[in-house]
Amino acid sequence: MIWNPFQDPRAMIVPSILSADFSRLAEDCEDVLSAGGDFLHVDVMDGHLVPNISFSAPVFRWLHKVFPDLFLDVHLMIDEPVRYAPDMVRAGASNITFHVEAPEVASDLTSAVREIRKLGCHVGVTLKPGTSVDRLFPVLSEVDLVLVMSVEPGFGGQSFMPDQLEKVKILHPMMKEHQRIEIDGGIDMQTIGSSYASGVDWFVAGSSIFGAKDRHQTIVEMRQKIREWASFRQKRSHE
Repeated sequence: MIWNPFQDPRAMIVPSILSADFSRLAEDCEDVLSAGGDFLHVDVMDGHLVPNISFSAPVFRWLHKVFPDLFLDVHLMIDEPVRYAPDMVRAGASNITFHVEAPEVASDLTSAVREIRKLGCHVGVTLKPGTSVDRLFPVLSEVDLVLVMSVEPGFGGQSFMPDQLEKVKILHPMMKEHQRIEIDGGIDMQTIGSSYASGVDWFVAGSSIFGAKDRHQTIVEMRQKIREWASFRQKRSHE
């Protein structure tokens, strides 16, 4: 049975395979998981919603075969998330997160969430840095996850946008016990602590983990940063 991180209240560190070495993808994924990564994040791009093209269902169908018990967190940066979600779930996606800006869903986010949930997976929503956080409010009660992008989606290795933590601070008191806030973009030793203090639960990290000389030590130090900022998060929760 696939472990479900939604049932675990701990902070999660989630390596993004967009930064992996594709010539040895299985070995690289095994290495970051053995180093302490909780599960894997998979970015699917269509070259329309974002200015890049990445892998699709066949890649994580293969990943699911290699890691059959692994939770796969799939971020759809595509124009038609509802159309392609069934292929993603059949390939092994455990969670599907889609963009509120996607043309297929922009006029009716609630129906999109419900259609994807019918496939038997968890559902998340996300938004680009320039999109107002209130676009999420009509569907917030329907989703399991909100992903806050702290870079412009489409490329790895970008610099963290600290102003996006304001969205996290707005969302955090609105979230229910079973829901999670995830952040993606520029997460490293310098940004993970303040992100946790703001209310983030899951931390997607690409180049800072896959590019580290000692991946295990990097993840250990990230978790230490989270512990160091825990008191700030508790204080914010009681304000």
